[in-house]
Amino acid sequence: MTNKTYGLSHLTVLISGASVAGPALALDLVRYGARVTVVEKAPDLRAGGFAVDFRGHVHRKVLTEMGIWDEIHVRQTRMGRQIVVAADGSPKVDLPSEMMSGDVEIFRGELARIMYERTRGHVEYVFGDSIATLTDTPQGVDVTFEKSPARRFDLVIGADGLHSHTRSLVFGDESRHLRFLDHYVAGFGVPNDLGLDRTGRLYSEPGRAIALGNYDGDPDRAVALLVFRSARLSYDRQDIAGQKRILTERFAGMGWEGPHVLKALEAADDLYFDAIAQIHVDRLTKGRVALLGDAAYGATMGGMGTGVAVVGAYVLAGELALAGGDHRTAFAAYESRIRDFAEGCQKTSGNAGPFFAPPTERRIRGRDRMYRLLASRPLAAFFKRLTEKSATNIKLPEYPV
Repeated sequence: MTNKTYGLSHLTVLISGASVAGPALALDLVRYGARVTVVEKAPDLRAGGFAVDFRGHVHRKVLTEMGIWDEIHVRQTRMGRQIVVAADGSPKVDLPSEMMSGDVEIFRGELARIMYERTRGHVEYVFGDSIATLTDTPQGVDVTFEKSPARRFDLVIGADGLHSHTRSLVFGDESRHLRFLDHYVAGFGVPNDLGLDRTGRLYSEPGRAIALGNYDGDPDRAVALLVFRSARLSYDRQDIAGQKRILTERFAGMGWEGPHVLKALEAADDLYFDAIAQIHVDRLTKGRVALLGDAAYGATMGGMGTGVAVVGAYVLAGELALAGGDHRTAFAAYESRIRDFAEGCQKTSGNAGPFFAPPTERRIRGRDRMYRLLASRPLAAFFKRLTEKSATNIKLPEYPV
């Protein structure tokens, strides 16, 4: 097999989104010579974000063949144990790092940066712009942008996240695809008042929880994660002040570090707030357009979304190479190979909200007992295999090198 036989130098591909799925696909496609453009509505590559983890032999194989496994280890968080605490801060359950952080963990922004650095000399990145319209034709996809001149591409890939604009343009309104999971999550930076050093603490009350973690060793800064159970809320995703009001109301009277966290929230300039939800689409491709990552099979948290995104990118690029750029053949194979794997990983995300914020005191005690048992030495290896089961439930073909 040679790149000449399987090369994609004749193929032009527009990718919408430069978080993780987009740069991952760009990296995979340029290995086959495809001409790739990535458009991202943010003015620059987004830094920071939550820490994401990889686990099991499938993730390792894909990241190794992408050439970034070693660099991820260099930039990993090296997060240690995370402890479930009582209201007075005393430990209740000690969770080993591999339970929460997999084989290796890295900040989402750092991962995107690695892939961007590997591709920016070969990929056209357009920041501060987004797709306005898409018209699928037999000859290609005619694309207009909010700012840039109109262009035609052979293929368009929507890798623009849970609230994908590309998906809305081609597959219908978000309301048809987003499945709300009865919880919301927020994250923002806070002072490291507990003196955490690459460790975390989790405190739960019925229907709400606060987790504090220090992932990078900075003695002054930590990250707060807030989860609460709720009926569907109506709010403006651009109204940060309104989101802060929601969190202040929901976490009023919270024990442990609750008052300090809400005080830090007032000044936070990096708030992330969203529903814990999943994306379910009837199909991942339509004509010359395909969906990838959270836009296709997303889960806000707990669904190994980053791992699924890089595996999906690897499969999509590999199938395009095997098919010589024939999108009909490649898209069908991509959908066939990735759907069951992605849905299996999604199922684990349904436990994210109840894990952090069980609805009753009885459920909190039950969670603590279960994880205390699973963290014990006799069951630690079993639990590791259990957490890797979904992440390894796919047989990858040998794609061209």
